[in-house]
Amino acid sequence: MKKDPVCNMDVDEKRAAATSIYKGTTYFFCARGCKDKFDKDPEKYTKKENK
Repeated sequence: MKKDPVCNMDVDEKRAAATSIYKGTTYFFCARGCKDKFDKDPEKYTKKENK
């Protein structure tokens, strides 16, 4: 399981509603809306990983 970086929901990689690749990392999303938010400002959602 992966975490949706926008809503923090668990996402099965095989059933993800959408994916994005940012700086060589694939991110998985529970819904298209989360992907759209991520794509508009990926830094906002990837900074959490570094804390």
